[in-house]
Formats: sequence, C-alpha cells, structure tokens
Amino acid sequence: MPGDLLLTSHRDGVTTLTLHDPRRLNGWTVELLEALTGALRRADADPATRAIILTGTDPYYSAGVNLAGSFKLDAPAKLHAFIVERNMALFEAFLALDTPILVAVNGPAIGATVTSATLCDGVIASERATFSTPFARLGVTPEGCSSEVFPRRFGAAARRMLGPEGWVPNAREALAIGLVDHVVPHEQLLPEAEAIARQWIASGRSRTFPAGFDREQLRAINARESQVLADAFLAAPFLSGQFRFLWSKRKHSLALMFLALRLTRPAWALALPRRTAAT
Repeated sequence: MPGDLLLTSHRDGVTTLTLHDPRRLNGWTVELLEALTGALRRADADPATRAIILTGTDPYYSAGVNLAGSFKLDAPAKLHAFIVERNMALFEAFLALDTPILVAVNGPAIGATVTSATLCDGVIASERATFSTPFARLGVTPEGCSSEVFPRRFGAAARRMLGPEGWVPNAREALAIGLVDHVVPHEQLLPEAEAIARQWIASGRSRTFPAGFDREQLRAINARESQVLADAFLAAPFLSGQFRFLWSKRKHSLALMFLALRLTRPAWALALPRRTAAT
C-alpha cells in the first residue's frame, strides 16, 4: 500500500519521515512522491511538529525520480504540460514548508533527491552517502533550482556536478564544498539528526532558504526550470537515449513508447512551444 512506502514517527516535536521502498532503492515513483508530499503537508500543518527530518531506509537515500516511468502517450502539448506540472509540484512540496527541515542522507542520493535537499534548512550525511546529479549525461537540464542555487553555493564544483563531468562527491567531499553541514558515522546518523533538530527547536529556528534566495525567487526559478526541463524531455536526444536505456534493461513496452515518440516527433513537434519544437 502507498502508506507503507513512507514511515512516520514523532518525538519531542520532531517528525521523522523515512523513504521506505528499498526494493526500488527508495526511488521517487509516483506512489512514493504522493506519499511524501502528503506527509510533508501534514507535518507542516501539525502544531506539534516543530522540525522535520527526512531520511531513507538503507542502503540508499534515494535513487531519484522516475519521471519517465510515469509517461503516458498523449497529445504532445498535454505531455509537455504534465512534465512542467509534475516537476514544479515536486519542488514546491519543499519550498512551501514553513517548518524547518533537515535531510539525513544515509546512502547514495541521485538527481532530484540531491537538489531538493539543497532547498532544505540543513543536510547531515552518513559516511556512506554520495551525491549524484547526472543531468548532462541523461540529456536533460538541471532542476530543483540547481541551475542558480548550485553556482552561487558551490562555485566551480557546481559545473563539475551539473555538467558533462557528472562529478559525484562523497560525504567528505560534499562537506568540503558546502553541500552538507555534517558528516557522521553511519550508525550515528539518526541520533545526530535528532539532536540537531532538537537544537533548532530550542533556539526557535525558523525556515530558511539557500544562498540568499527567498521563497518567491526560488519558486520563479522552479517554474522556469520546469519549462526548460519539459523541453528537454521531449527533445530528440532524450527520447532516443531513453529508448536505448530502457531496451537494455528489458523494459520493452516502455522503451517502445519512447521509440514511437521519437519516430513520430517530426509530425507532432509543431504543436510544442517554439523553442521545444526546434530541438
């Protein structure tokens, strides 16, 4: 059941949400995202919750969003709008929070699960954590406000992570560039996260946003990135790449959908926004 995909506990004013789909490496499927966004809303509205911790069931924090897996054949303009809406909603779930949120990264984190963490108030990492943002390799564009947050926060390291190199820092490297605030032994991750959250409550900490941006600025970046991302998802390179990747994984039905989109693209691309149709 969808409720089993997310574990919730509450103690001393701290609500802990645990991504719990280890069979899929806690990947953000449609079902898990629905459970997560609902749980974030409920925790934020609960007067007894004064801090939130988000973590994952070992061994992964999360293998990232499977947006391609939620694709359905539809009119191109509707498909474009669907991608924009889903991507905006994903990060709005974090931007809308008024309650401080700490991400406790217990293992590998990929894609949107990294960029969403940088929209939170703090990140604590297990020594087993890694941080991958493979957008360039996948033929898509940065999301989660990372196109502007990463350069401002991480400088040259942002180009390494978001660009063709696809650098994947480990926990200590992430600490060095400022992506995470604390690195602890794996078995100490949750106790240390809970201690930090209690300190936040004791100090009366309020919600903060990264790199000097305010909420509305980040919402504007999210909206712009979501449009550009939808363009990339419907561009020929991404459609071809997804077909090859999914076919290699023997996901033939889904692979053939992407092949059909790629082969028929000259016919339907004219219905897309002008910048998308040209790619």
